[in-house]
Amino acid sequence: MAPLMIVLLVLTMGFDFLNGIHDSSNIVATVISSRALPPRLALTIISIAEFLGPLIFGVAVATAIGSGIVSPGTISMPSLISALSSAIIWGILTWILGIPSSASHAIIGGLIGAVVASAGWNAIVASGILKIFIILFTSPLIGFIVGFIITRLIMRICWNTTPRVNEFFKKSQIITSIALALSYGANDAQKGMGIITLGLVTSGFITAFKVPLWVILLCSSMIAFGTSVGGWKLIKTLGAKFYKIRPIDGFSTQISSAIVILSAALFGGLVSTTQIVSASIMGVGSAERVNKVHWEVAKEILLTWLLTIPATALLGAGICWLISQFIH
Repeated sequence: MAPLMIVLLVLTMGFDFLNGIHDSSNIVATVISSRALPPRLALTIISIAEFLGPLIFGVAVATAIGSGIVSPGTISMPSLISALSSAIIWGILTWILGIPSSASHAIIGGLIGAVVASAGWNAIVASGILKIFIILFTSPLIGFIVGFIITRLIMRICWNTTPRVNEFFKKSQIITSIALALSYGANDAQKGMGIITLGLVTSGFITAFKVPLWVILLCSSMIAFGTSVGGWKLIKTLGAKFYKIRPIDGFSTQISSAIVILSAALFGGLVSTTQIVSASIMGVGSAERVNKVHWEVAKEILLTWLLTIPATALLGAGICWLISQFIH
């Protein structure tokens, strides 16, 4: 089983790296588009904050992945490898196309497809999947609502202020972007941690599901490294195609997203940062003027979200079947 564990580690590192590239846009798009920070400095600050996220806020999300999707004892190394492979393939495809995708949806879809292919539907924890799906699909709506409310409150508070207030919002984005990066690290970096720890339990390297420190450091480092590279195509999509981002928009989006993502991370809720940030951007824009938002782009992204779980589930099942032909 040792060679398979090595393969799983390498794939997880690749998944986290791509996740960092993909989701760097979620955090830095508004702060760069509103010119609060230059791109390279923004990516460096965000990368450090992402690395620290799991160390500060714990690994509740990783635990949810390890115990809330599949029944203990039914998972296998080939199914874990298949799940990661499908998520990576989907991540690369959407990256090339410049479309924001959801790593959360991808890894869940891949895991469901691979486990069903190898162990059948009885291996799936129905209550856990239902909980995860509810959180995944309601959190963007919550992000939209929170973004809308916060923007309306800020507009009311700043009703009689001078244009100089933009300087306050521009500088404040440095703080809010760090808060968002911490919340992102506390959520997204833990997906890889959960997969590796499942692999360690399945391979017999550890006897109970408890995320080792070296796994936390490894996954956090790869996420941070991916973010430092930056996904410029995706940054353009999130930062410019919805509408022209101003300092107040960036501030409202980041604080709204951070509240929702960090709240979910603390309670072990698996969410898509891409969805929440995108929905928050739309909520903020709608609070100012509904026709300010370019809804056509939102429709394209929504279509990608709806396709991710079915596509990665099929990919995961197919890859698992192929692997089973060589490993018995």
